[in-house]
Amino acid sequence: MQKDFSKSKLKIFLGYFRPHIGLFILDLSCALIASLIDIAFPLVARHAMYNMLPNQAYATFFHVMVIVAVAFVLRASLNYIITYWGHMFGVLVEADLRDDLFTHMQKLDFEFFNKNRTGQLLSRITGDLFEITEMSHHGPEDLFIAVVTIVGAIIVMFTVQWKLALVILIILPIAIIIVMLNRRRMIRTSRMVKERLAEINGEVESGISGVRTSKAFANEEEDYEKFAKANDQFKWSKCENYRAFGMFASSLEFFMCIMPVVIMAFGGWFIMKDDMNYIDLITFYLYISTFITPIRKLANFMETFMNGWAGLTRFIDIMRMEPEIVDREGAAVLGMDEAGDSAPVRGAIDIENVSFTYEGNEVDVIKDIDLHIEPGETLAIVGPSGGGKTTLCHLIPRFYDVDEGSIKIDGRDIRDLTLRSLRKNIGIVQQDVYLFPDTIAENIRYGRTDASDEEVYEAARKAEIYDDIMAMPQQFQSYTGERGVRLSGGQKQRVSIARIFLKNPPILILDEATSALDTVTESRIQGAFDKLAEGRTTIIIAHRLSTIRNADRIALIDEGELKEMGTHEELMEKGGKYAELYQYSEGNGEA
Repeated sequence: MQKDFSKSKLKIFLGYFRPHIGLFILDLSCALIASLIDIAFPLVARHAMYNMLPNQAYATFFHVMVIVAVAFVLRASLNYIITYWGHMFGVLVEADLRDDLFTHMQKLDFEFFNKNRTGQLLSRITGDLFEITEMSHHGPEDLFIAVVTIVGAIIVMFTVQWKLALVILIILPIAIIIVMLNRRRMIRTSRMVKERLAEINGEVESGISGVRTSKAFANEEEDYEKFAKANDQFKWSKCENYRAFGMFASSLEFFMCIMPVVIMAFGGWFIMKDDMNYIDLITFYLYISTFITPIRKLANFMETFMNGWAGLTRFIDIMRMEPEIVDREGAAVLGMDEAGDSAPVRGAIDIENVSFTYEGNEVDVIKDIDLHIEPGETLAIVGPSGGGKTTLCHLIPRFYDVDEGSIKIDGRDIRDLTLRSLRKNIGIVQQDVYLFPDTIAENIRYGRTDASDEEVYEAARKAEIYDDIMAMPQQFQSYTGERGVRLSGGQKQRVSIARIFLKNPPILILDEATSALDTVTESRIQGAFDKLAEGRTTIIIAHRLSTIRNADRIALIDEGELKEMGTHEELMEKGGKYAELYQYSEGNGEA
C-alpha cells in the first residue's frame, strides 16, 4: 500500500504499525497484565499483614502466597511473550521500513547517488532502521509499562495514606521536568552521532572498495588519516551524546535513590503523629521498589526515543525526496502499439535540438545537438574527453532529462514512454563493468532473469566467453568475487556482453567499452561486439578510433556541440578535427 510521507513524522511512524497491529496489541496486553501484577503485590502483602497474620489465618496466608507465586510465574511467561513477540513486531516493522527505503532509493535519479556516498546510504539502510526498530518495539512498551505502573501505584498509595502519596506525587513531576529539559539536547546529539556514523561508513566503504588502488599508490597512511578524522568526529559526537544522557540518567538515579529517604523521613513523621502505621510504611516501600523498574524503563525509553527519532527523521528525509524523472500519466509502453498489441521496436533515434546542464552547473554540457540515427545504423561518437559524449548517451535511456529539445525513438518522445519499457529496449555496455558478487551464470542471467541455463550458455558462446568459463574449475558456477575481481578485464567485459546478448535489445550503446583493455584483448572482444551490433541501432563511444572505422557514420562532439558528421573517409577527406584526432592516434600507434 502506498504511504503518504507528507504526513507528520508520528503518523508516518504509526502507519508502519497497522499491518502488524495484532502483535502490537498482544505485546501491550501482556505488558498491562504484568504491570497489574506488580501493582497488586504490595496490596496483597498489606492485606496479609493487616488481616491474615494478626488473626492467625495461616492456611489462608499460604494459599494466597501460592496464588501470588503462580501470578509471578504467569508474569514470567508474559515477559517471554513481551521479549520474543515484541521483538518480532519490531523486526517486521524494520523489514517494512527497509523494503520501502530500498524500493524508493531505486526510483531516485542518478543525481541523488552522485551526491551521496555508498557508505552513508548503507548506514541509513542498516543503522538508522535498527534504531527505529528499537523505538517501535521498546518505545511504546517501556512507556506503557512505566505509565501504567506509576499511575496505578500512585492511585493505590493515595488510598493508603494520601499525605505521603502527595509527597511522592510532588517529587515525580520534578524528575519528569528534568527529563524534558534534557530531551532537546539528546535529540540534537543523537542526530549528530548518526551523521558522523554515516561518514565513517563512507570512509570504510571507500577504503575497502579502493584498497587495491590504495596499496598500489602506497597511500594507506593517507587513507587512514581520512578515516581517523571521521572516527575522531564520531567519537566526540558520541561523547556529547553520552554526556547529555549521563546528565539525564544521573539526575534520574538521584531521584530514585532519594525517594526511599523521603518515604522514611515523612513516613516516620506520620507514624510519630499516629497518622500512619508500620504496615502502611512497608507497603509504601514495596511500591517504591516497584517504581524502580518503570523509572528505569522511562530512562531507556528516552534514549531509545532519541536515537530512534533521529533515525526516523533521516529515513523520512529520503522518503520525501521525489525523483524528477518519472513516468508521465498515461505513458505508453515502447514495444506496444496503442491497441496494446506487440509492435517491434525499429530503433530510429531522433535527437532534436537537445541541450542539457547538470544540476548546479552553469555551463551547458550539451548544446543544441541535432542528430538522427536510422534503424539498424551504427553511429560512432568521438571527441576529446569531457566533450559531452557519455552525457548525450545517458540522455537516451533518461538517466537524465533534457533541458531543451527532445529525444524520440521510433517517432515517440522518450518522456511519453514508461521508463521500464524504454530501458528494457536499450542495452548499455560501459568501460567500468559491474559484476555482482555471485556466480558467472547469475551475472549473465541478470540480462534476463527468467532465462534458462541453455539460453545463458548460448549468450556466453555469442560473447566468446564460453570456452573461458568451461576451463574454470566450477565452470558457470564459478564465483566472480567482489566487482568481478576473480576475472580478467577481458573476461568481465565479455560477461557483460553476454548479458546484453541475453537481454537482446533493439538499441545498443557501447560507452568506451574496450578503452581499458589491451589491444590483443580488444581485438578479440571486437568480434563479439560486431555480432552484438548486427541488426541493432548501435551507438559507439570510443577514444580508440581504430575501433570505429567501419561505423556507418561518425559524429564528432566537442564542448557539447556536434562539430562534424560523416563516414570515416568523408571526415578524413574534410581534414577537420576528426582527421587531426585520427592522425594523432595513428602516430601514437592506436589506429
